[in-house]
Amino acid sequence: MNTATVPEPRTAAALAARRRRTEAALHRVHAAIARLRREKTHVSVAAVARRADVSRTSLYDNLEARTAVATAMAEAGERRSQMLAEQDNEREATWRERALNAEEGLKAAQAEILAQRTRIGELLGQVRDLEAEWTEEAIQRITAENTALKQRVRRLTADNRTLDERLKAARSNLRFQDRRVADLEAQVAG
Repeated sequence: MNTATVPEPRTAAALAARRRRTEAALHRVHAAIARLRREKTHVSVAAVARRADVSRTSLYDNLEARTAVATAMAEAGERRSQMLAEQDNEREATWRERALNAEEGLKAAQAEILAQRTRIGELLGQVRDLEAEWTEEAIQRITAENTALKQRVRRLTADNRTLDERLKAARSNLRFQDRRVADLEAQVAG
């Protein structure tokens, strides 16, 4: 009788028990992967082994378990890359909007300063032309208006300077975000 082709009853029982244990371990591995995904926890061989109560070696040795873990890790990496890209896009849009707002404010301030300077020039010309005809009270009123306009020009100049500094900061932040996006794209491509 050839014992190599027909297993003894004890050997068959041991093989069947081993197959059941392997199937149960595979079921626990799949359940652990699903639980890690639901919890949005980092998927790794060690984490799956802990949650499924199996050894890492068994995960590496069993082809189905190894494939399931590798697939879950790849999907988690893709989701994380997408999430980081979305966050970077949101930050970049915010900085671009700030830069555009700063540029608009700067242009408006420069236009206002130019208009005020023109108005001051016109008023000074009128003062010179009509100085002989005006009363002391009128001269004081125009002098007060002139002083108020000069103060407004100084304030607008200071606002212009502040907006210019904000614009420079926003552009610097945008360059930093562009570099970061390029690095992340390189990581995702890698």
